[in-house]
Amino acid sequence: MNVSNTVDQYTTMSGDRSIIKDLIFNRLTECGWRDEVRLLCRNILLEKSGNSVSVEQLISETTPKAHTLVPDAVKKELLLKIRTILAEHESMFPKKL
Repeated sequence: MNVSNTVDQYTTMSGDRSIIKDLIFNRLTECGWRDEVRLLCRNILLEKSGNSVSVEQLISETTPKAHTLVPDAVKKELLLKIRTILAEHESMFPKKL
């Protein structure tokens, strides 16, 4: 199990996952990221207006661009929050020698 899976599993079990999800949702809304992604989706649909576009196609085309649009400040804040949560519950994660 990698670190990402371990953190995901722990935050789900501890109930901290909802705190992290709320933080992400609020910060991405505040910085306009959600509006940018919505516009990105709209533009893709307009470009392919003659063709039908499946949800899977829209997601696969939008996701890489959406990832690059997430502001560094939001990424740093999220990482800091995760580290804080893990530090508060450090006793559950034995240190490796």
